[in-house]
Amino acid sequence: MEQKENSAGTAPAIDALLEGLNPAQRRAATYGIGAAEGPAPPLLIAAGAGTGKTKTLAHRVARLILGGADPRRLLLLTFTRRAALEMTRRAQQILVASRRGRASSGAEAALLPWSGTFHSIGNRLLRRHATALSLDPAFTVLDRADSTDLMDLVRSDLGLARTRSRFPKKGTCLAIYSYSVNAGCPL
Repeated sequence: MEQKENSAGTAPAIDALLEGLNPAQRRAATYGIGAAEGPAPPLLIAAGAGTGKTKTLAHRVARLILGGADPRRLLLLTFTRRAALEMTRRAQQILVASRRGRASSGAEAALLPWSGTFHSIGNRLLRRHATALSLDPAFTVLDRADSTDLMDLVRSDLGLARTRSRFPKKGTCLAIYSYSVNAGCPL
């Protein structure tokens, strides 16, 4: 992780930033930050609903930025859009609150560009590097319902929806095709 000098990241500001966290959250939010012997090993935290995961992540992000980390080099991934928006909003609120009364560097005003869902960030990366992957940058992503409807259109166009012998329904066709692609075997 790239570090830079940041006068706003003073020890009192950072200590105040962590005041609302319990000891376990504080350990997670500060894990590996400032380690002199190089990057810390990965950390896995298993936590149930309502344990403060989003709060802890938001504080960790704010702590990293206050310590000099470039917000453009932070990757925050969640499963839902709502969680991604909430995580980003909380981190920005913490940064704004920690900078009250001091000159602003503008970091809190900038969105965390690599904060989002696994799917949205994956989509952005694919579009960004589409030509290197031999993809059209204007590709379309179909969800399961769209894919099933497309299979139904193909079945109908080929006249397989109304045959005397039973032909698999659209959902079954999609499952067979999906398995074929994922297993890397011919249809």
